[in-house]
Parts: sequence; C-alpha cells; structure tokens
Amino acid sequence: MYLLRISERTGGNVPRVALSTNKFLFGFAVVAVLVAGLLSYVASSQPDGLDATTQRGCTVVEVDGAEELHGECIAQNAEGHLLANSPLADYAIDGDDRLTGIAGVLGVAAAFAALFAVVRIIRAGRPRRRGDDVPEGGTASSGSVTT
Repeated sequence: MYLLRISERTGGNVPRVALSTNKFLFGFAVVAVLVAGLLSYVASSQPDGLDATTQRGCTVVEVDGAEELHGECIAQNAEGHLLANSPLADYAIDGDDRLTGIAGVLGVAAAFAALFAVVRIIRAGRPRRRGDDVPEGGTASSGSVTT
C-alpha cells in the first residue's frame, strides 16, 4: 500500500510528492489501534508524573481493599470525578485490568468518531470548491473559469 502519490499539479517538470489524506488517516488509525491495543498491556501500573508529584510526602496504604493516603500531600485534597465509576474508568473495562487493551481501542475509536464529527461539521459550513459548483440549471459547466 502506498501512502504517497505523485501529484501532477506542480505546473513544472518536477513531480511533487503529495500525501493521500484518506490513506494517511487509515494508516494513522491502524497505528493508533495497534499502540492502544497492544502497548497498553506493557504500560507501567505505577503512578505517572502528575500522580507521583501530587503524592510526594504521602504513603499509599491499602485498608479494607481500598487505598488510603497517609501523610501530607496535595493528593489528599483530590476528590472523585463524575466519570470515576464509568465503564472505561482507569483505562480498564469495569475495573478489569485484563481488558486494558480493549479499553484503549475503544478510546481510540471514540476519539476518531469525535474527530470525524468535527470534520463533518466544519466541511458542512465551508463553501464548495470551484469545480463542485452546480448552477441552478442543474448541470455543471465543463469549460475553464477565467477571472
């Protein structure tokens, strides 16, 4: 599969390499799904930089199956957010860490769906290109346009 194609719109003798948008997006989606689905299983379960920074000065202690912070740190002031009990919270499906990859793939799919919706909204608001215009008579002219 070729992601690049030769564009003949340069007007000169030197062909310009242009990236096919659809092929690029398809390739990007495949890589994103592979990264989310496979690499998420080897990701560290240790706190990331933000969590580690907010937990400085505290120790995490497990009490009755739940984690509690002991000491003085910023993380003690943290509160649960509205989506903490959602099906995809904490990069897992319903709290099952074995399904981390599936949660990653679902997250990528949701991000691409949101991107697709935004692009469709933006394209709907843009005027059509010059060659796409159809006059009120119902047929497009095949001649060149001069300005």
